[in-house]
Amino acid sequence: MFGAAGAQATGAGATPPAGAPAWRPSGRPVLTHGVQSGDVTADSALVWTRADRPGRMWVEVSRRPDLRGARLLRGPVLDPSADHTGRVRVRGLPCGERLHYRVSVESLDRHGVRSEPLVGSFATAPGAHGRRGVRFVWTGDIAGQGWGIAPDFGGMRIFQAMRSVRPDFFLCSGDTVYADGPLAETVTLPDGRIWRNLVTPEKSKVAETLAEYRGQFAYNLLDEHLRAFVAEVPQVNQWDDHEVTNNWYPGEVLADARYTEQRVDVLAARARQAFGEWLPVPAGGPLYRKLSYGPLLDVFVLDMRTYKDPNDGNTYADPERGLLGREQRAWLVRELKRSRATWKVIANDLPIGLVVPDGSAQEGVAQGDPGAPAGRELEFAEVLGSAHRAGVTGIVFLTADVHYTAAHHYDPARAAVADFTPFWEFVSGPAHAGAFGPNALDGTFGPKAVFVNAPPRANTSPAEGFQHFGEVAIDGESGAFTVHLRDRDGGSLWTTTLPAPRR
Repeated sequence: MFGAAGAQATGAGATPPAGAPAWRPSGRPVLTHGVQSGDVTADSALVWTRADRPGRMWVEVSRRPDLRGARLLRGPVLDPSADHTGRVRVRGLPCGERLHYRVSVESLDRHGVRSEPLVGSFATAPGAHGRRGVRFVWTGDIAGQGWGIAPDFGGMRIFQAMRSVRPDFFLCSGDTVYADGPLAETVTLPDGRIWRNLVTPEKSKVAETLAEYRGQFAYNLLDEHLRAFVAEVPQVNQWDDHEVTNNWYPGEVLADARYTEQRVDVLAARARQAFGEWLPVPAGGPLYRKLSYGPLLDVFVLDMRTYKDPNDGNTYADPERGLLGREQRAWLVRELKRSRATWKVIANDLPIGLVVPDGSAQEGVAQGDPGAPAGRELEFAEVLGSAHRAGVTGIVFLTADVHYTAAHHYDPARAAVADFTPFWEFVSGPAHAGAFGPNALDGTFGPKAVFVNAPPRANTSPAEGFQHFGEVAIDGESGAFTVHLRDRDGGSLWTTTLPAPRR
């Protein structure tokens, strides 16, 4: 129905993690964790599901909510090799439209016997010449610091608030799960109330095995608000540290008695596999990538973890070190220069100017010295300086990580380095994790905290608020970029509108 079309499928599966809904060992196949879509372009989308047993995935796509006249796509066999998860890249779609899909899985033992189907929808990106506006939301830090799904407190209802915005897509700025954060069944809150976590075996200890990493993602999808949200809103996912373990870097060996496997490279490989199986992200290739949403927006999704150098004082002068790595850094500079979009959003899962300690070392870009760039700041001095000299405009950074929300304006007039164009960095989170902050700002790039909303104490529970997401609306006519920093229920705490830069 959409003209020349095709599907690229990847699939997989192990027995489902304990606590998975609707597990049935016989009869019709069952889709256990809903449906999701991700990395949507102007003419394609990834559609994901998971079954309770091996089976053939089928996807129907239509312009109509009733799926009449839908195009039927034959997907992969879902089997134990990827925990019975699978996805289909649906191609040949019309740009700038909301489309509807239906997913089912067919038994391998009984031809024609299929699961009860599940439905979802997604909006494709505008075409290269379209002027439709773009609206999206972002946050990060999902279900962490001991705060899991608590039905008595309404579950992870921040996702209901984000769903009500009806965004074109959702940018998850890392910490998609907390693999290093075991859950207790109960936690006593400061006011004496009892927080009762839903707990599965995989969430009762730190994740080490592949099955335990898979169980982190399965756990989050037990929440009804999250399942409803991801069925309607396509995702753009990046990873940070808690998908593996806190503040990790390649080559690290843990000194943590909770772990029997202390080689971080081994843990990260298992976590990366689970991340690729349980989220609608592209298979293979680097995690950094660019997604285009018509002439108004390009999104540059960074991977600030896979190539990260060891955490130390972060004051070195070696330009070959950093956390992006040479290839990703060159890619980012090159693609920023090539971009003709009005706005270039850089999704940085670690903030640029906030000091994030790791004990006596430094976890992030900044280290608290307001002087000339040093350590990992050298990478961003190169990126910002190269973009400035090439006349690149419209750069905005979006991040999470620090578990509060803030708006930072960076200006060379306040900075120790003058070779960059002023820009904004907006921070938002957490999404159902403990709230922290605020963190100190490093003056190297001249940041100013224009707005901050942080909790009264470290690890403030979701029951007390201080959960945040951000919303961006780009006007199709003027190109203006409006940001709302919102609370758990969708209330706007602060807003600003950035006019489209002059060409």
